[in-house]
Amino acid sequence: MKDSLIYYSTGPLLYCPANRQTIADSIINEKTGTGFSLALCLEDTIGDNFVKEAERMLLNSIHTIYAALQTRSFYLPKIFIRVRNPQQIGQLTKSFGESLEIITGFIIPKFSMDNAASYIQALIKANEFSGKKLYMMPIYEDPSILNLKKRFDILYGLKDMLSRIEELVLNIRVGGNDLCHMFGFRRHSDESIHQIKPVSAVFSDIITVYGMDYIVSGPVWEYYSGPGWKEGLIREIKDDRLCGFTGKTVIHPRQISVVNSSYQISRADFDDAQSILNWDQNAESFVSGNLTRERMNEYKTHRSWARQTIFMAEAFGIKD
Repeated sequence: MKDSLIYYSTGPLLYCPANRQTIADSIINEKTGTGFSLALCLEDTIGDNFVKEAERMLLNSIHTIYAALQTRSFYLPKIFIRVRNPQQIGQLTKSFGESLEIITGFIIPKFSMDNAASYIQALIKANEFSGKKLYMMPIYEDPSILNLKKRFDILYGLKDMLSRIEELVLNIRVGGNDLCHMFGFRRHSDESIHQIKPVSAVFSDIITVYGMDYIVSGPVWEYYSGPGWKEGLIREIKDDRLCGFTGKTVIHPRQISVVNSSYQISRADFDDAQSILNWDQNAESFVSGNLTRERMNEYKTHRSWARQTIFMAEAFGIKD
């Protein structure tokens, strides 16, 4: 599943309420920059009484962006719609019309055993209707996964259900702030979410269950200004990467370049990855010191790491 660049290419996923009037202008005129994906949210960021109006504004934004693309060139991020319910997937897929061409997929909030089957079926039908690949990114943030007695059954149960559409699951995402909220936790800008043991334990279990087959993206960092916000984000991304996450949810354009820079691959890692993947299959030994003689490379042990490193270099670049 992870042997394709598309699954590594979401990068920083910028969240934005779907009813923001400036969405089309920001994209068309590249006011948010480049190198990010966009999540247009119809769920938590929209008041319950304003959903229909938000849907109307969303459709207008997407139609405007699509129309502009026919006459000019600008950076078009991968665009995902965070829906409230399975029915919205079908409704929006039909309502977008030809503008559906610029939609990458749907984000599923509070993905759980109660709603997974309905969301999966809705995505299958949307793909059949559209004739194009529409991806899903489920978010693991439902309170049910905090229950230690049931967590593994839930995680493996959801994975079994997702196997029907495995190639359409672009990323598994985690709701770090939602999980913190259930405990009443909130980290400061000099603290990493990985220090919060009850939450990091959930992350660890998700990586254990999904990490060998799916890309799992890192939790949101809510600081974008003030003392130490950037240094804190860099530190948390370092923890993210070490724990198996790729990419990160962001809530402000200032965070985009920090995430992209932090996920760049070092020249040493890139060179080692290439060396491992180009190993002579007829060689007597599958282990040796690396090019700089600083660490050991072993073909059979480091091959998966090497493949992921090459994809990451393609997605984020190489840091010399």
